[in-house]
Amino acid sequence: MERIYTIPLREVFDAPRPRRANKAVKVIREYVAKHTKAETVKIDASLNEAVWEHSREKPPRKVKVKVVTEEGVAVASLVEE
Repeated sequence: MERIYTIPLREVFDAPRPRRANKAVKVIREYVAKHTKAETVKIDASLNEAVWEHSREKPPRKVKVKVVTEEGVAVASLVEE
C-alpha cells in the first residue's frame, strides 16, 4: 500500500535547539507507525537529509512523505515537489 502524508512537526520546536532534529525523526516514526499500523518504520535517506539539512537547530515545520507499507514494514521517503 502506498500513501502520501503531510506530517506536522510543530511539537519539535518545543525541544531544545540541539535536540530538534532527533525529536523530528522520532515524531515522523511515531506518526507513520500510528497511521499505517506498521510494526517497523524505516526512514529513507532523502527524508533523513531533509530533516538534518540545517544541522540540528532548524528542521522543517512540516514534511510531505510517501509511505510504502509491505508485510508490517513501512518505508517513509520524501516527496519531491
